[in-house]
Amino acid sequence: MLTLDREQTTALDYSVVNTSIQETFTAIDRFEWQAIDELRLMRDNHYYKDGGHVSFKDYCEKKLAKHGGYRRVKDLFAAKQVVDTLPEELRPHITKPSQTRSLLRLVKTPDKLEQAVAIAAKEKPFPTAVDFAKAVQQVAPTTKRATKSENPKTQLCNSVTVSCLSHPRYGDSGVIEASAPNNYQQIVTFSDGERLLINNADLVGLNDAIVSELSGRTYPKEYSEAIAALKEQHQQELERLQQELRIGLQSEATTRAEAQVQEQIQSLQQLFKQQKEENVQLQQRLLEMESLRQLEAENQQLQQRIQELEHAVQERPSQQWGNTMTQQATKVLNKQVKQALEKTIDLRSLAQEPPKENAQECLRLMGMALKNLASAMNNTQALEAAALILGSEPTPSAIAYRAEQLEMLPQAVSDIRAVLAKPGCTWQDYWDVAQEYEVIKQDYWAELTNEETNLITALQNASLQPRTIGIGSIVAHADPYRTLYVERGEVVEDLGEELVVAWDCWNEQSKKTDRYFQDELRFWQPQ
Repeated sequence: MLTLDREQTTALDYSVVNTSIQETFTAIDRFEWQAIDELRLMRDNHYYKDGGHVSFKDYCEKKLAKHGGYRRVKDLFAAKQVVDTLPEELRPHITKPSQTRSLLRLVKTPDKLEQAVAIAAKEKPFPTAVDFAKAVQQVAPTTKRATKSENPKTQLCNSVTVSCLSHPRYGDSGVIEASAPNNYQQIVTFSDGERLLINNADLVGLNDAIVSELSGRTYPKEYSEAIAALKEQHQQELERLQQELRIGLQSEATTRAEAQVQEQIQSLQQLFKQQKEENVQLQQRLLEMESLRQLEAENQQLQQRIQELEHAVQERPSQQWGNTMTQQATKVLNKQVKQALEKTIDLRSLAQEPPKENAQECLRLMGMALKNLASAMNNTQALEAAALILGSEPTPSAIAYRAEQLEMLPQAVSDIRAVLAKPGCTWQDYWDVAQEYEVIKQDYWAELTNEETNLITALQNASLQPRTIGIGSIVAHADPYRTLYVERGEVVEDLGEELVVAWDCWNEQSKKTDRYFQDELRFWQPQ
């Protein structure tokens, strides 16, 4: 179903609107059958008593008055009885309860009922109420007999059915064989021979009506006009109630459709999010593959250079060799070694006079020297030695990242010792500094003394112990919906069960303090 507005109507076409109309009418018919099942559940299980109703009829008249009341419910039950009598293959031809009125008198003869529905369905795939009435006339034609020709009192129906749920012959069909004793009742003869006087309102016959006329009774003109106006008003009220029911059913179906669309949108959003994450992973894989291609290209260039050098050495005569190297190859190698040594640190100087203040700095310098030599000489063993000394993966990027971390080590140890040396140092003071060096915690922890590490542990344990609000505590209100939740106050007096708080925001007011229970307060934290 569609929810039309002024902006959407221009974008619609015939197929969309036609599909929505079909779905709307299908939903209306489906909800009418659903209402019959719910009404039967209310009646059979006596649920109406839980609502304070003495009977099912009382419930219908009070709660379903705007939908037709008890009479409408009886019609719905009668329609359900007709559908239940038919075999499965004929039931789809009846799409709504209003089509079953003419079929009701054939319920006691299922073979004729099936024949009538089959005749109507043969002419049209979805017959109307008029089509069913014509088919019933063909299968079981009714005969009308007039009583006294000079002043007929009642137009007789050949067959009628008791539709009152409280009547002992409910659902039984009979024949009117005698004139009515009055304008409100009929004498009905049933198949077992029993004759009963039954109210017209409790009977359903041909066209759902028993036509009665008043014998020789006339009304004044103004009464006739009033009666006609009441009939017109009643007809308008019925049309309004049907329209309200149709609108309610459309609204309910629209709500369900919107909920389904919302679920589909959420599932699509989740799918889009998953695809986005997969795209990011694929992009990372592509970047890794590109870096691998670059490394492979560099390796090929180095291999080609080595082959060129070997080829040059093989072409030289043996008398021009000096320790298997030509003068040109010696110059090239010396130049590369010289460039590598300019970027490294002299390991022999470190061995003769190592740093005395920081042993980790010595290891870092040695690792960086081995890393630079490995890069210059393309030596894998030197790269692994550097990674072993620095404690990282044997890759140039991992070694460089580890070296940057170790460069922060002296400053980290200095800052942490400075904050621990302050009088009244707390765990928060230490943590404000230590969280900047969290990545090298194990490194600077090894540089600290036992007294310093024990002090840090004691500060952490003290911070985990719960604090109690007392005199001098800086507090705020614990209720986030109070304005004092973000204000600052100080506990100035302890009254036992209550505490007196002086608020900073009340300094300019006449009332500067107030009393609170301890669970109404919390420690104040700057925003």
